[in-house]
Amino acid sequence: MSDDGYVAAEAEQPVRRQDNRTVRGIVPAMAVVLLAAFVIYLFIPHDESVDPVKPVSYKVELDSARRAAPYPVLAPEGLSAKWRATSVRYEGGGADGRVWHLGFITPDTQYAAVEQSDARRPAKYIEDVTQGARRTADTVRVRGEEWTRYEGEKYDALVRRSAAGGSEGSEGSGDDGKAGRGGKAAGGRPYTTVVTGTASFEQLQKMAAALSPGAEGAEGRKDAGSGAGNAGKG
Repeated sequence: MSDDGYVAAEAEQPVRRQDNRTVRGIVPAMAVVLLAAFVIYLFIPHDESVDPVKPVSYKVELDSARRAAPYPVLAPEGLSAKWRATSVRYEGGGADGRVWHLGFITPDTQYAAVEQSDARRPAKYIEDVTQGARRTADTVRVRGEEWTRYEGEKYDALVRRSAAGGSEGSEGSGDDGKAGRGGKAAGGRPYTTVVTGTASFEQLQKMAAALSPGAEGAEGRKDAGSGAGNAGKG
């Protein structure tokens, strides 16, 4: 070996020793950090019983949607406090039309939501909000109204299609095509109501039975019935 090669080899040895010492120093340091983290987790109080569900208030959004939507916006009434709302929104226009969404966590910690839209392509809308659930031949009557049962790998659903405008029971209209008090004017597009989620069909049916258009919608329905009765007398 030449003198230059010998000198270079001698110079590399301290560098290698320094690298080895650095690696050997990092390992104990990391062990100390992990041990400290474990001790902190072990001895600092943390309540694992805290409910991760964060309920939301939806009254303001519901009132606003009922003023803006061309169909009766539905929300459940009379459910126990164990049904907790977790998401709410109203969208005034888009590919899915005018859209209302209100999501809940059920008493058995499953998900259930009411979805409404006057989308021109209801089949596509239903497919989207039910995560691809498929229509079955089964139907169920809830408070006198027929809902079609959908089943899917992720969500199941109950689906109901309305007639156009204010002709459905939850939407009031007079003989002249104008809305009764609190109702919507007739002549609008048909709309779709979907109750869907991971909840059982029993829970979905319970939510569907609790849906209400609110005091104004109920008043509009009452006026419509009175108008029909008076017309019959005439």
